[in-house]
Amino acid sequence: MRLALLAASFATFAFTAHAAEPQPEIQRAVGAPQAVGALHTLRVIPEACARIQGKFTGNSAKPYDFAVVQTGTRCQPRAKLVDAAKVKPQGKPGWIYADLVRVPSAACASQQAVVRLWRHDAKAAPPQLDAQGRSRLYLKESVDAARQNGAGEIPVYAVEMGMAGKGCG
Repeated sequence: MRLALLAASFATFAFTAHAAEPQPEIQRAVGAPQAVGALHTLRVIPEACARIQGKFTGNSAKPYDFAVVQTGTRCQPRAKLVDAAKVKPQGKPGWIYADLVRVPSAACASQQAVVRLWRHDAKAAPPQLDAQGRSRLYLKESVDAARQNGAGEIPVYAVEMGMAGKGCG
């Protein structure tokens, strides 16, 4: 009887702990296991002209090597990419928990590379309609307004990269 009650309380605790964990906007399954040394892309952020990539190293001191690289030399970023440790977006108003990417190691299935992504949208207002019912943007007017009022807000993405699970010795 006690064992059943104890098991039920643990199940309730596990359910509430899992339910309290925030769920990302994008729901995706765990990625395909990756071999040690195989470079792979974890997430592309086209608005920031950035790609998060990495590889499992096989080294227990530093099991995974993350890198944020530019997607192309001609790409013009329309968003800013920042470190989540600096801005601490979790639970702050305006930040949306956008994505969770998990990729296990092929050599050690209990070990996963984890990327968490938050987004802070810009507060952009659509242009007003003219007499013909169309919204028009004129370069000179936009440049003059940006010089007077600043460039305006752009979306910001905060990235947290880390490891989950236990090493396999």
